[in-house]
Amino acid sequence: MMRKVFAALLFCVFAVGTALAADFNGKWTSTFNTQIGEQTYTYEFHVDGTKMTGKAVSANGSSDITDGRIEGNTITFTESLNMEGNAIVIAYKGTLVGDEIKFTRDVGGFATEDLVAKRVKE
Repeated sequence: MMRKVFAALLFCVFAVGTALAADFNGKWTSTFNTQIGEQTYTYEFHVDGTKMTGKAVSANGSSDITDGRIEGNTITFTESLNMEGNAIVIAYKGTLVGDEIKFTRDVGGFATEDLVAKRVKE
C-alpha cells in the first residue's frame, strides 16, 4: 500500500514539474538559413491551457499563428504567408529545452528546415 502511495506522489511531483517547465508564453527569436537565405523571426506565443495563439514576425511581414497546440513540452502551429501572390502554409513542430525551442518546420511541402528559437528575457 505504501508503495502505491509513494508511486502516486512521485508521479504527481513529476507531472507538476513537467508542466511548470513547459512555459511557451512570451517572445522568442531565431535566425536560421533557408533555401531563400538567412531568415530572422520573432515569435510571440500566448498559451491558454493546451491552446496557443500568437504572431510570427519576419522580413516578410507579420502572420497570425493558427492551429497552435501545446502537449507537454511539445508545441505545434501553422503560419500562413503570402509570397508574391502565392499562399504558403508553414507547419511547425518544436520541443522546449530550457529557454530554447528546437523546431522543425515544413514549408509548404517543398522544404523542411530546422531552427532554434531562444526566449527573449525582458
